[in-house]
Amino acid sequence: MADLRCVLITPERTLLDRRAEFVAVFLEDGELGIAPGHTPLVGRLGFGEMRAGAGEEVERFYVEGGFVEVAGDVVTVLTPYALPAAEIDAPVARQRLVEALARRATSEELLARRDAVVAQNRAQLRVARRAE
Repeated sequence: MADLRCVLITPERTLLDRRAEFVAVFLEDGELGIAPGHTPLVGRLGFGEMRAGAGEEVERFYVEGGFVEVAGDVVTVLTPYALPAAEIDAPVARQRLVEALARRATSEELLARRDAVVAQNRAQLRVARRAE
């Protein structure tokens, strides 16, 4: 079976550069699965999980926006922030979520910022639960 090359890059470092049988990313409008031979595309990422796997081994990451490009059998994920699922501090994410939900938003800008923080922390908690 053909393989993909999956590369996950943040401004600070390359978190992942490996061969994979499949990659799954969370786009702004839902999850996308990518297998070898996938149609070329560029997509905008949302806050969510990225998985890269081969056989029984699956690596999971929390990815915070950015872009995915599929070109040939190379999947490149460019994101401002990513974290291996095992490194997510669920109690901290839960506390940030509670604080954000309690925060009063008195303007469109504050409402948008609060909603982004809520979405980020909910996504981190989902990724952490799936990685258990």
